[in-house]
Amino acid sequence: MFSPHLRLRPDVLSRDILASIVVFLVAVPLCVGIAVASGVPAELGLVTGIVGGLVAGAMPGSSLQVSGPAAGLTVLVYEAVTDHGVAALGILVLTTGILQVGLGLVGFGRWFRAISTAVVHGMLAGIGLVLISSQLYAMAGVSAPGGGLDNLTGLPDLLTRITGAPAISSCAVGAGAIAVLILWKRLPGRLPQMLPGPLVAVGLAILAVAVFDLPVASIEVQGLIDSLRLTGLDDFGLLADVGLLGVILAFTLIASAESLFSAAAVDRMHDGPRTHYNKELIAQGTGNTLCGLVGALPMTAVIVRSAANVQAGACTKASRILHGVWLLLFAALFPAVLGLIPVAALAGILVHAGAKLIPVTTIRPLWREHRGEAVVLAVTALAIVLTDMFMGVLLGIGLAVIKTAWETSAIRLDIDERDDRTTVALVGSATFLRLPLILDTLEALPKDRPVELDFSRLRHLDHACRTALDAWSTHNGPAESPEPEKAGTPREAALAGLAPKSEGPPRTTDR
Repeated sequence: MFSPHLRLRPDVLSRDILASIVVFLVAVPLCVGIAVASGVPAELGLVTGIVGGLVAGAMPGSSLQVSGPAAGLTVLVYEAVTDHGVAALGILVLTTGILQVGLGLVGFGRWFRAISTAVVHGMLAGIGLVLISSQLYAMAGVSAPGGGLDNLTGLPDLLTRITGAPAISSCAVGAGAIAVLILWKRLPGRLPQMLPGPLVAVGLAILAVAVFDLPVASIEVQGLIDSLRLTGLDDFGLLADVGLLGVILAFTLIASAESLFSAAAVDRMHDGPRTHYNKELIAQGTGNTLCGLVGALPMTAVIVRSAANVQAGACTKASRILHGVWLLLFAALFPAVLGLIPVAALAGILVHAGAKLIPVTTIRPLWREHRGEAVVLAVTALAIVLTDMFMGVLLGIGLAVIKTAWETSAIRLDIDERDDRTTVALVGSATFLRLPLILDTLEALPKDRPVELDFSRLRHLDHACRTALDAWSTHNGPAESPEPEKAGTPREAALAGLAPKSEGPPRTTDR
């Protein structure tokens, strides 16, 4: 299916063209909606989609995944634009792209796969909650109170503000868009496969507003060229702000992780060439560098558009390149169409997209089978809602590391009490995390008989445990210390976390 000569075959080219049209129809409402939700001109979302198709789509890395503006970065972009202004967006995205290219060149791309999936799902769930809470206000045609927590706690008050024809009409349009997205794929026949749900939802919303003359706000159109702002050398002075550096790190981490996790998911959808993660990271970085130069939104690989590309029968990267061509033609030839799209319809589409980011179906089985992972997921999502994206992801990663350290340092103390002595065998990994358990167990042993410590079944003994056990031996040992053993003896090997080579019980006897 993916031989080098595929691009020369007419049937393959026709499938790629058809797939590119499907992806284009999916991308238009999402690019525009994400831009509006991010607080920037709608045209900038199309610019990012164009760069994702023409630039990242043509570069090596992944074969079929599609790049563009993603809902996963909407909240972070909105916060950055609110705090630092639209003018800072270009340098933020430009620096993010340069970092991504550098990370790809040094081979760091594959290490993003080491990020806990619980953290990633928690990050997406937190983004989904914040996205839903903010876009519900946009659906009602009113301004949101502020951050994620304020938006969530203000939802009951939002119900009291939905009064008057404009607010009610806006809610109806947004709710109708959500209903179309839910019901569209359930319709029989091939029509749901030929026309993407978001496009149908936007089209019906435009029709309803026009037919019923609804007092609903539409997108403000500036024009493709007028919306661009070239990043200059003076903008690099903004990097002196420490707060912006944190935003850049968050952009880099989240955009890279989301792109590479998307690539792994897309690889499972087809039997073609696998993703080269470092090259894909370089492609994403190159795209973001160009997006930053023109002041557009940050770019990531997007699973919704990528899945649509695969399901539409794409065979080569020509489909994603062509989708960028169609976006460019649309933005250049039909910009006035954007002014017809109701803001409430786009808000409804993003509410639906935010709900899909929350892994509702996986939380219950995850809690039953891997409770620690479920806790990491929930804490990450909650931290994003309560603080911000960067702190939430850092907290999630830190908690995942602690959980892993706790699980890998599991230790069991087997106590064998006999008439003449007590033998305590330490089994597993003795680390500082388990030191209280080890010392409590040793101190609770009877004091009227010798105690022998058996380290032969330890996989690891860290410095803290070794120091503490030496101190316990000294404190509880005989008045006259035994003759010290030479390095390399079984006792020394056991204390180093290695099983003794000689047979027989270890000579680590303390009293």
